[in-house]
Amino acid sequence: MIKLLHFADAHIDMANYGRHDPESGLPMRVMDFLKSLDEIVQAAIDEEVDLVIFAGDAYKDRSPAPTFQREWDQRIMRLSQAGIPTILLTGNHDISPSTGRAHAIHEFETLGVPHVQVVSKPSLLLPKDLDGLPVQVLCIPWISQVDFFDFEDSANNAPTAVNELIQTILTQKIEHIDSAIDPELPLLLAAHASVEGVEYGYERLANISKDFVLDRNFVTNKIFDYTALGHIHKAQDLNEGHHPPAIYPGSIERVDFGEEKEKKYFIVAEVDKGHTKVHWHELKHIRPFITRRIELDDPDQVSAQIMALIPPPEKLRDAIVRIIIQYPEVFEPLINDSEIRALGEPAFEFQLIKRPIRQSRARLPEGDYATEKSMTELLEIYLKASDKDVSADKIESLQNLAQSLIQASEN
Repeated sequence: MIKLLHFADAHIDMANYGRHDPESGLPMRVMDFLKSLDEIVQAAIDEEVDLVIFAGDAYKDRSPAPTFQREWDQRIMRLSQAGIPTILLTGNHDISPSTGRAHAIHEFETLGVPHVQVVSKPSLLLPKDLDGLPVQVLCIPWISQVDFFDFEDSANNAPTAVNELIQTILTQKIEHIDSAIDPELPLLLAAHASVEGVEYGYERLANISKDFVLDRNFVTNKIFDYTALGHIHKAQDLNEGHHPPAIYPGSIERVDFGEEKEKKYFIVAEVDKGHTKVHWHELKHIRPFITRRIELDDPDQVSAQIMALIPPPEKLRDAIVRIIIQYPEVFEPLINDSEIRALGEPAFEFQLIKRPIRQSRARLPEGDYATEKSMTELLEIYLKASDKDVSADKIESLQNLAQSLIQASEN
């Protein structure tokens, strides 16, 4: 049996909210991701795992700032110094679309850091590649469809055709893998890719249509004893209750409001040939995201409705919060922005998003002119064109009131 730790989608340079820490100079959101990474590295050391698999996307940017590279490198070096064999796959955020450009985690590959294997092209790692560890790992880092385009035959450039070509090549490799592996040792699959039928999270907002999509039967093939996946931020086991587990642990921190309700995990698995036991470890220091929405409909209750919407200070504290208010445009003077923002002061970040609803203008029927209509007739046209249903009795009552006001003004 071997004990492995699996995590993915670190994105440690994600600094899309908040401010900088005055002591370290790092964006505080980056520190959120680093706290999770520290927890993962410490767990690998404390639990004395035999192998760490990182399934891709160390960064959100393929050209990370040197400061962020330093922080990532320090944590991976702790695994190296602890003598834990570590596999780092390159993800789509780690590689450049330009041929010949270095990927974002190239330094471990270039410098030959002890116990750390960087995999930037499909490879089979054997015990001799993993400090003699009795395990074999088929690694599939991010595969770009562009690399497989046949520019001389545009008919072959369709994403579906390219996807089928890549999958065929990989399936053929599996069919012939018996000659390269020891059948007595566990075989793992590590891949940074989408899988057919996966439940997407936040990253669905990206251009997933250009992804290479692995066949679900491929990642759940019984030749494998554990499938370590990365790329999808929503934690899930694609083969739950069956062997092998095929797991996306998800991103190590909430990236955006799209992940507001998702818990974050890393995996510790005990792997034997033909049997694997999985332990989901929930990360402890995940920053909360909170969304509150309201549609205002009563001008006399605007302030009360908004105040009731804002969470209490203890819930706001350290959270990234957005308040979304939808209202008729005429309510604008009734909304006190400074009062709302003052209530949101305890939050790590507070966003007030206002969405006024503009009423459509009442238009006269074709051939009619306003100069030919009385004031009460124009009032009737306006009321019937308003967004709210106004009864015939109410229209008549308002017309009578308008008529009396007009007559009083004329006298």
